[in-house]
Amino acid sequence: MENPSRNPAQHPARGLPAPPALGAAALPPGTYEGQVVLVTGGGSGLGKAIAAEFARLGADLVIASRRAGQLKAAREELAAVPGAGRVTAAVCDIRDPERVAEVFDAAQAAVGLPDVLVNNAAANFPSPAEDLTPGAWRAVVDITLTGTWFMTREFGRRHLAAGTPGSIVNIGASYAWTGGPGFAHSAAAKAGVKNLVETLAVEWGPYGIQINGLVPGLFPHPDLPESITAELAGGAGDGTGGGTGGGLDARQPALRVGAPRELGWAATFLASPYARFVTGHTLVVDGANWQRRTVVNPELIPLRTQLGRGPFTP
Repeated sequence: MENPSRNPAQHPARGLPAPPALGAAALPPGTYEGQVVLVTGGGSGLGKAIAAEFARLGADLVIASRRAGQLKAAREELAAVPGAGRVTAAVCDIRDPERVAEVFDAAQAAVGLPDVLVNNAAANFPSPAEDLTPGAWRAVVDITLTGTWFMTREFGRRHLAAGTPGSIVNIGASYAWTGGPGFAHSAAAKAGVKNLVETLAVEWGPYGIQINGLVPGLFPHPDLPESITAELAGGAGDGTGGGTGGGLDARQPALRVGAPRELGWAATFLASPYARFVTGHTLVVDGANWQRRTVVNPELIPLRTQLGRGPFTP
């Protein structure tokens, strides 16, 4: 008799189960009551989704972004999250260390020294490496790596001076390991961000400061830039993490895309009392997509062709 467990027709691929509904919490209610969480890039997208999960667990929030209009709307939205503490917002260009210090001063005066820092703000755009101008390179590296360092340094110095513990979560990218053709500037910067996690975990661990990385996979959300939305058009899931059975879902080992709240749950765990012995680690939340390989590689299409660029001319 045929073993049904070996018959694919008896067990069609279904992918990973959908996550719990929006509003569910991965940690006990009130886990972050009395704690202040600062999220850069918290006015939109995944930064806002991460902030929402900290708010749901009782945190006081400080969200920072370069765009005042986005911050106002996000502040109102996050303040309405059930369980949220106080929510304050600060316009901040993280490339400016003086402004970074001012934001920490303002946060400390309004709600207290942040106990948790989520370095989410970054910049990126696709380009062949040879087409990157010095200004384009600096624009991405200065925000993604240098800005992350300025925020991290300010957070660390204040906690070291106060003798208080703290937790940092750096949002990374899988091409910090693999390389990122088409994103040389961002891949190099994210590799630096990952190395900061590993370096500072050792330097600052003795003083009670933990630091971890968090790498998102594909999490469609309404705030995606138009350039990225156009690339995803025709195949995106509904953004709920439930899967749609085709398009982008079919390209993931999980057979679905991620729901932004899943990234938020991971962030709240890494910074929580339940993960105090986890430091120097980078957690990838992408349904194993970055590890996907094919038995036979498809034909290589040069990057310039993929991006619709003509031959390089200096």
